Amino acid sequence: MNKVRLGIIGIGGMGSNHANSLVRGEVPNMELTAVADVRQCRLDWAKENLPETVAIFHDGRELIDSRSCDAVLIATPHYLHPEFVIYALEHGLHAISEKPAGVYTKQVREMNEAADKSDKVFAIMLNQRTNCVYRKLHEMIQSGELGQLKRMNWIITDWYRTQSYYDAASWKATWDGEGGGVLLNQCPHQIDLLQWLCGMPVRVRAFCHEAKWHNIEVEDDVTAYMEFANGATGVFVTSTADAPGTNRLELTFEMGKIVCENGELIYDKLAVNEREFCMTEKEGFKKPEMTRIIVETDGKNEQHTGVFKAFADRILYGTPLVAEGKEGINGLTLSNAMHLSSWLDRTIELPFDEDLFLAELNKKRATSVKKQDSGVVFDTTGTY
Repeated sequence: MNKVRLGIIGIGGMGSNHANSLVRGEVPNMELTAVADVRQCRLDWAKENLPETVAIFHDGRELIDSRSCDAVLIATPHYLHPEFVIYALEHGLHAISEKPAGVYTKQVREMNEAADKSDKVFAIMLNQRTNCVYRKLHEMIQSGELGQLKRMNWIITDWYRTQSYYDAASWKATWDGEGGGVLLNQCPHQIDLLQWLCGMPVRVRAFCHEAKWHNIEVEDDVTAYMEFANGATGVFVTSTADAPGTNRLELTFEMGKIVCENGELIYDKLAVNEREFCMTEKEGFKKPEMTRIIVETDGKNEQHTGVFKAFADRILYGTPLVAEGKEGINGLTLSNAMHLSSWLDRTIELPFDEDLFLAELNKKRATSVKKQDSGVVFDTTGTY
């Protein structure tokens, strides 16, 4: 096998974007051989825009059962991600899920258990891990050269969305259709990076404002406070209504401060460990000497194509993935904790009660209002 034959289940915004990328040959070791969607308008789009060699199905299970592909990408509404991944793995196909891994951790845990029983490759589309800035920062943290983390601040508000974006699909921005708002749709990447870089916090206090800026059911404005096991603290702020928005990650370590913004990694490096300086310096107002460094990276940022290439190479040659599928539960655990904290109006200790979260989520789903699908599919190119 020289190329991995991929089927895409769900050809809405992201699914069609991936389909076009594969048809253009942007992933040399992978070819698109099948697509599936429950909406006739999307099947019509596939007939008009994809090569005749691409098989078209009305149902994802039908696609999997057809044996028309070696692997599937799940790009459906979020609740269906674990369901289709499990079905694919149990029927002998490799699987890659779009983010998030699911809506609630109990469901994703079942998916991970199915992956443990399978000999097939399971990946997740955490494409921001391909960004050279975050890869270099991860490398620096893992090396130990920065010392212990002391503080984390991330404001990520450049996810601006209009009301028409939310109105485009019947499932979007509803508790029963999507299961959440900015935390589940736009920010899974940053929440994953947060735990990938800093580790998981041990407690979370969050304020998730629902329908604050849009006519929707779910949260579109979030501020969360976190505490980590070593005593470090963090603040995470996100919204889909700030224009212009901001994407600034600031991490303070014992050996200085790192700022990630505008594609740059700026390291204010201390001459000595701050903890040592604090306890030994005799002058009360003196600060440790600092050198500003613009950290060099390899400049590579392949995004989705990088994830696809790694996925295909794992299948073909056994090489590493960008993100193992089972890792998707980590970021979801953090966003579930933020939701639960806001719903119950209290601090949440991690790990939290997964049954309690599901019960509270189901209360939200019970009041969810069905809405009409406009049929509009936006081009997602460049929105990540």
